Amino acid sequence: MSNIVRGTMLLTGASFLSKFLGMIYVIPFNALVGETGGTLFAYAYTPYSIFISISTVGVPLAVSKFVSKYNAVGDYETGMRMFKAGISLMAVTGFLAFLTMFFSADWLAGRMITSDDPVNITVNDVAFVIRMVSVALIVIPAMSIVRGFFQGHNSMGPTAVSQVVEQIIRIVFLLGGAFVILKFMNGTITAAVGFSTFAAFIGAMASCLVLFVYWKKRKTYLNRQIEQQTYTHEIPKKDLFIEIFRYAGPFVLVGLAIPLYQMVDQFTFERAMVAADQKDIWEFAYSAINFYGHKLVIIPITLATGLSLAILPTLTNSYTQQNRQLLNKQINQALQIILVLVIPAVVGMSMLANEAYGSLYGMGKIETTGTLLAWYAPVALLFALFSVSSSILQGINQQKYAVFSLLAGLLIKVLFNIQLIYIFGAKGAIFGTALAAGTAVAMNLWRIRSAIDFSFKEIIKRTILIGIFILFMCIAILLAKYIFGFFLPFEEQRWAALVMLIIGVGIGGVVYLWFAYKSTLLERVLGEKVRFLDRFLSK
Repeated sequence: MSNIVRGTMLLTGASFLSKFLGMIYVIPFNALVGETGGTLFAYAYTPYSIFISISTVGVPLAVSKFVSKYNAVGDYETGMRMFKAGISLMAVTGFLAFLTMFFSADWLAGRMITSDDPVNITVNDVAFVIRMVSVALIVIPAMSIVRGFFQGHNSMGPTAVSQVVEQIIRIVFLLGGAFVILKFMNGTITAAVGFSTFAAFIGAMASCLVLFVYWKKRKTYLNRQIEQQTYTHEIPKKDLFIEIFRYAGPFVLVGLAIPLYQMVDQFTFERAMVAADQKDIWEFAYSAINFYGHKLVIIPITLATGLSLAILPTLTNSYTQQNRQLLNKQINQALQIILVLVIPAVVGMSMLANEAYGSLYGMGKIETTGTLLAWYAPVALLFALFSVSSSILQGINQQKYAVFSLLAGLLIKVLFNIQLIYIFGAKGAIFGTALAAGTAVAMNLWRIRSAIDFSFKEIIKRTILIGIFILFMCIAILLAKYIFGFFLPFEEQRWAALVMLIIGVGIGGVVYLWFAYKSTLLERVLGEKVRFLDRFLSK
């Protein structure tokens, strides 16, 4: 058990560090390339994320489960056969994805951008950055199979170390390349962003080197396992792939929810803003929503989603054993963790949106960018609920419905996005995403209720209580901004916005936690996880 816990903690820590680094680098990146560069970067990375998911089709995670399954019965050869077959498959799909993305760059860019005004982002700019990032597709799918293979052997170190090394090398090349191109070579923002997206390939190669070192060290041991086994399943290669895709199939689309919504924005945002006579602001508005703002919005959901998803393996066991009482308790806890942690976080971010965006990315055009972040922050709650409710559906063997709800939400985004942007301006894209994600969440929750006769009464009561505590939190933040506003110019100065952000987060967080702790809400939802608060709030 200690090895499992250690491996899980190692992988979780590496994932968190990788995401943290991925958030922090955006601050100097924004200083280098500004809103135009952020928009260009997002225009390349969103289709890249979709191509990565399509080319891997959830196979790395499935390989991990497959290898673990056959290792458990002492059949190491079958796991090795699956690993080799998976490597070959991912090499082919990765290369095909690269060719598709590289040669469709002009077509994609032409449908994302309608204007070739040299003052704004052009079709050629977008096509260039798409081609630059597409090269990484040659490497990453096959590399991810190696990670899945090691995880199937309960060895999390290779994945953890390679993830961190990949992110560090990528960021160093990304920032270093952009700095050299802009400051020493007098290059364009397009060139700087293009080489920044190419950093994904450099990082992937560094990760491959780390995994190769681990492979060389452990190859002898892996070969010895195969030599010592006494029985192997003679599974035809066709059946190997059928089994692996049965594991992987439903998971890929659910993980694509946010990139797909952003992809709709890429095809509609610029043309709708131009039609709404807001051509001059579409670039920085887009980056404020789907790149710089999005980096902030996903922060509240990371920890809460991780805590709630940790419950789901036991949820699957409860469903399999038909223990409905325990199953309902676990679903209640998973959803309530999201509500008790994410709701105050997104409300607080909305109230401190100007201070958050201004302190990290600068005070220029803060009236627009801060307002967009304030509207976008609550959508994080819908993203978190969709992720967790989809996982619950997978746990109760309703995973196909999660895919159906995602497609329904995506259809709504496609049908209404242009109209909403035309009516509400840049905020319309946020309203479209909220409407789409909200529809998907509602469908998931309805299916959970109908499939296992689940009651939401307890969740509704807890949500009302959370709302009352958040009201007190909001009053405290407003009072703090009013008082400190007499001598802290946080509406004009970046340093003052940072100070106000820290004060607002501190005061609001303490007020909410105090009420939630004293009412035993935290203890009832999180259990023993709140013991560390005893020394601070018990008096």
